Amino acid sequence: MVEASSILLKMCGRYNVIDNPHVRELCSTLGIKLYPGTRTNICPGGQGQFVVERDGQRLLLDGMWSASVQPKPDGSGYRPHPDFKTFNARSDRLGTSKLWRRLYSSQRAIIPASGWHEWVGKQCYELKPAAGALALGGLYQVYAFGDEVVPVFTIITCPPHPDLMHIHDKSLPLISQPADFDAWLDPAWKHPEIFQSLMQQPMVRAELQVIPIDSPKTLVPVGRIEIVGADQ
Repeated sequence: MVEASSILLKMCGRYNVIDNPHVRELCSTLGIKLYPGTRTNICPGGQGQFVVERDGQRLLLDGMWSASVQPKPDGSGYRPHPDFKTFNARSDRLGTSKLWRRLYSSQRAIIPASGWHEWVGKQCYELKPAAGALALGGLYQVYAFGDEVVPVFTIITCPPHPDLMHIHDKSLPLISQPADFDAWLDPAWKHPEIFQSLMQQPMVRAELQVIPIDSPKTLVPVGRIEIVGADQ
């Protein structure tokens, strides 16, 4: 059972991953041999892919974007738990929520992504690196419903960044850096408090593009691209 107090503040409702050289380079850095397939408009309850470490091996798993799931009433599959929004895990709740504390201690994941989406009114924006891919920090678990295994994941959110508050003034996804990958993915690393400095004051470590688009499905630009420079 997920705590009622762990109902979370929304980051974005969509992200995408494109099979391109940037994502493949990220996967190589992560030490995995498979590449995520192109998926646009990935939404809560949808299927995404995430990287975990087990027995010293890095794996790319396919799973549902929501940390708490249950069987559908009609028996046709699984769905996010309707009473709890667990597709984002707020960074300031990682040490206090029963669900997040358990996963944060040893079930950390990285979600490869090309960009994520925010809305200002009816206008959708894609936020993506000017060069490279995103390694979003997240948590995961694996449910067992009878003989069926259902992997799931959530994306961690941090306080908003001052240069992006005009797009989304509530939060920013945790963007992991290569120097943090080994400790973050190591399930034997039981001192996640070292990561708190990454979350308390989020930094844009690489130049970001903020692109008005027609739809998170097609990603067609419809206006001027704004550049948000990297923090010094």
